[in-house]
Amino acid sequence: MKGLIGVLGGMGPAATVDLFNKFVTYTIANKDQEHIPLIISSIPDIPDRTEALLNHGVSPLPLMTNYLKKLEDAGAECIVIPCNTAHFWFDELKNTCHVDMLSIVETTMQEVLLTKKKNIGLLATNATMYMGLYQKSIEQKKLNCITPDEESQKLVMKSIYLLKSGNKDAAEEIMKSQAELLFSRGAEVIILGCTEVPVILANEVKKHPNKYIDSTGSLVRASIHWYENRVGKSHLIITENLK
Repeated sequence: MKGLIGVLGGMGPAATVDLFNKFVTYTIANKDQEHIPLIISSIPDIPDRTEALLNHGVSPLPLMTNYLKKLEDAGAECIVIPCNTAHFWFDELKNTCHVDMLSIVETTMQEVLLTKKKNIGLLATNATMYMGLYQKSIEQKKLNCITPDEESQKLVMKSIYLLKSGNKDAAEEIMKSQAELLFSRGAEVIILGCTEVPVILANEVKKHPNKYIDSTGSLVRASIHWYENRVGKSHLIITENLK
């Protein structure tokens, strides 16, 4: 099918559901047939990305590569990955891929630049922080990156794993306080640089959309624009969801 987008998900399932939901809610459609065509792989046996990078855990790359190939074989013409930490392996995956791939880091940074803000907060996993997936891009753009201190970062990770275990309320309470700390330290806008974080802070993002850059949302918007270009259509995206 022309314009079919493959989703390499399952990292974690809640983040994959969030991406799917945003495709539906961000697209202007009057009937089923007008929505963006997706094929979603949400097989959750991919090893933990943070464990692999920081604690010499099992590499997720072989399974990610396998599932990416299955998406290609199923007809996907573009691949997206709703997991920020997995983008440490983005170049290696792209080198094995025969179709387009969109980087969540690149699409998020494009939206950061549109805000014209200078002081950028970041909430992400330990591995994303350690590998500098966002910090490098922020600093290259001559912007100031504000990240949690060591103790706060432990709480960020606790919140992420609480969501993975199904305890969203506790996860939200912790993550909201960490966001408030970044704002108190001068952050003008915060990148939600882990795809679980937009799920955790969904209420806050809804109340204060201009204070957050939702990495999942940025990837969905870029994907819809990719689809428009691929099939020769336009004005498929609900503009209120654009920052």
